Amino acid sequence: MMLIVGLGNPGPKYQNNRHNVGYMFIDYINKQIKNEKIKIVKTNVFMNNSGIAVNKLVRNLKLEIENLIVIHDDLDIPLGKFHIQFGVGPQLHNGLESIENHLKTKDFWRIRIGVDNRLPDKKILGETYALQNFLSDEKKLLETEIFPKIFFQFKLNFKMI
Repeated sequence: MMLIVGLGNPGPKYQNNRHNVGYMFIDYINKQIKNEKIKIVKTNVFMNNSGIAVNKLVRNLKLEIENLIVIHDDLDIPLGKFHIQFGVGPQLHNGLESIENHLKTKDFWRIRIGVDNRLPDKKILGETYALQNFLSDEKKLLETEIFPKIFFQFKLNFKMI
């Protein structure tokens, strides 16, 4: 069993926020994957409480932690870039910190999707920026170019689809 979890904030208010790119990618891959050995979910809790939801899923599924993949936004990575890494995350991310605290480990897979598209001379606080909606051209870029690239790399990394 493999568990793929997208992080974000629930509700229409946050639907197009940069912080919800994990939810957006879950919507994308749900259309691509048809495999009963893979459970694909959105946390459906606010980002800072992600650990509660993920820990409950891991326990209920009796999942080995190395079979957990968490998809999330990353302000350390520019928009259009991504990393698929084991045990490595951004400098600061409350959702991941919550998961690490509840699971008592950092040893799980992460798909880190870059969302930073701020101009160098107009950097606003990350917390404020993450809760802003993607611009329409940024969202189109995600859906037509970035998500397909991530999914292709995902298939290669996990040799399962």
